[in-house]
Amino acid sequence: MTVQDIDRAAFVRDWEQWHREHEEVLAGPHGFLAITSLHWLNAEPTRFEDAPGAWSSTPEGVVVELAEGEELTVDGTVVRGRYAFGVIGERDSLYPGFGDAVIEVAKRCGHDILRPRHPGNALRAGFTRTPAYAPDPRWVRTGRFLPFDHPRAVTVGAAVEGLEHVYDSPGQVEFELDGTVHRLTAFNGGRPGSLTVLFTDTTSGVTTYAANRSLQIGPPDAEGGVILDFNRAANLPCAYTDLATCPLPPAENRLPVAIETGEKIPLERGGHG
Repeated sequence: MTVQDIDRAAFVRDWEQWHREHEEVLAGPHGFLAITSLHWLNAEPTRFEDAPGAWSSTPEGVVVELAEGEELTVDGTVVRGRYAFGVIGERDSLYPGFGDAVIEVAKRCGHDILRPRHPGNALRAGFTRTPAYAPDPRWVRTGRFLPFDHPRAVTVGAAVEGLEHVYDSPGQVEFELDGTVHRLTAFNGGRPGSLTVLFTDTTSGVTTYAANRSLQIGPPDAEGGVILDFNRAANLPCAYTDLATCPLPPAENRLPVAIETGEKIPLERGGHG
């Protein structure tokens, strides 16, 4: 694909729709901006101001003990008293509800956590938009997927100091920019065959969020060809709130070039339009 191949008006419309949908998920009633706290559970049942019940991490998974008059809705069923959620898989989440809120019950970096999500949270209520570079077809790059013989376990840091994430990497993505070839370690994406790349570049901490940005890449074609649309380089939740445990990019994904496109530093972190 070349710049000449792109209908610029349609390109901008598609990007605007992508950006709008990304922000709708982020700022939805129970999106990341609705999170009011992050609790690391242990064996001691503990109560929190923004959630009903006393919560603990046990051999049978996360357990809540609801007092008289307290209840949760789990998969459409009202539960009272003691309730065990079972062992939750790494990076999985459950969302029991109470009132207009939900409580994310999840496992991150081997730890059971609790993240209540309240639609009236000030961070969500005050959200207006995420600044971004104007979309430019120049930043749509063709590349090539280079699969490993076998998936490799890759350990990366996390937005929360002291934590680590481990992801299986199916391979690397190679692309050229201004005559230089770059390779990025890729992880599995949300759709079958798709890829996710976490990266920083020389704009990180200047005009874009310092810790990371994420790029979704569609499944490679039969020859391994991929399209990297850096206009869709997106902030992860940790760009907006300290209540996220987002992964950091592998060392090799810290690009020595300026990717001057995609989402910028959020206004909530001092960014500018």
